[in-house]
Amino acid sequence: MKTLIFLLEKEFRQILRNKGIVRMLIIAPVIQLILLPLAADYSVKNISIAVVDNDHSTASQRLIGKITSSGYFKLTGYTGSYKAALSMVEQDRADLVLQIPAHFERDLVRENTQKLYVAINAIEGTKANLGGAYLSSIVQDYNQEIRQDWHTSATVSIQDAPQISIASSNWYNPFMNFHLYIVPAILVTLVTAMASMQTAFNIVQEKESGTIEQINVTPIKKYIFITGKMIPFLVLGIIIFSLGLLVGWIFYGIVPVGNLGVMYLSLVDYLFAMLGLGLLLATYSGTQMQAMSLSFFFINIFNMMSGAFTAVDSMPGWAQAIVQTFPPSHFIKIMRMVVLKGSGLSDITYELGAMFVIGLVLNTWAILNYRKTA
Repeated sequence: MKTLIFLLEKEFRQILRNKGIVRMLIIAPVIQLILLPLAADYSVKNISIAVVDNDHSTASQRLIGKITSSGYFKLTGYTGSYKAALSMVEQDRADLVLQIPAHFERDLVRENTQKLYVAINAIEGTKANLGGAYLSSIVQDYNQEIRQDWHTSATVSIQDAPQISIASSNWYNPFMNFHLYIVPAILVTLVTAMASMQTAFNIVQEKESGTIEQINVTPIKKYIFITGKMIPFLVLGIIIFSLGLLVGWIFYGIVPVGNLGVMYLSLVDYLFAMLGLGLLLATYSGTQMQAMSLSFFFINIFNMMSGAFTAVDSMPGWAQAIVQTFPPSHFIKIMRMVVLKGSGLSDITYELGAMFVIGLVLNTWAILNYRKTA
């Protein structure tokens, strides 16, 4: 234990001695978090929809068929209970709920008007906006088809033909505040860059300066050395994360609905995985340039594929399978669930477990791959 304490003291002194690194680790993420949420855009497809069909008529089936054949939606639930459909939204199995009322076809014929109800999961603001717009457009087109059918039947004029109106509500993000969706994801990307790059640079810098050779000839165990390298950056990661939450509150008015303890527990789990990646990259790098190249390679992939700037559901199946091995994809999902939905530990068990397993693999790999002479 004393060995680890001395090693940690050495690491903290080494980090704090370099004022440039401290400024880069603290000031740069704050500036990026302020600016980046103002410059992002999205493209959405494969929107999951749950249908509550209380009518089971030809007209309702025709509407459902038109929605699913549009290419924008995939039917993930078909039920007669709105509670069951809403439960699918809460479990992230559906993005929208379309409720078709009882006697939909009969009232459409008798009273020439009928209403549909749409509930939208607004955690992902862009997907909610586009999903609602796509669905409204499809219903309007369906409405025109019905009116045309009635007009050609010569029994009523087109003005008297049935019309459908939509009443919708946005769950979790009722005002469609885009910042509520993007800021948590950008905060994750900033923590990712710090955790993987700076950890790798720290070890490789010692390789280049030759100071690591002095440690290699000591009886310090490999796992103690790796732990001593991880803990300082774990602390820095927590500090950066805390500053990010503060920036989100001051500049964007974001106050997490969920428990902060859940967020910080998830953060520690996430940093365990990402610091393991940084240490692993350091064992394969002989120079800081090599470490930087490897780090940028992984960070760019994480940023593009982990759900920060593009919807994972819009990716092909093989890509979604690969994304499951990316720690940032799980932590981004956790952040959005806790910040917007108030999810607890029971709701994020899978994500926490996945990050821990990935971290265990990466850290074990790094320890085994680190070559040390005792």
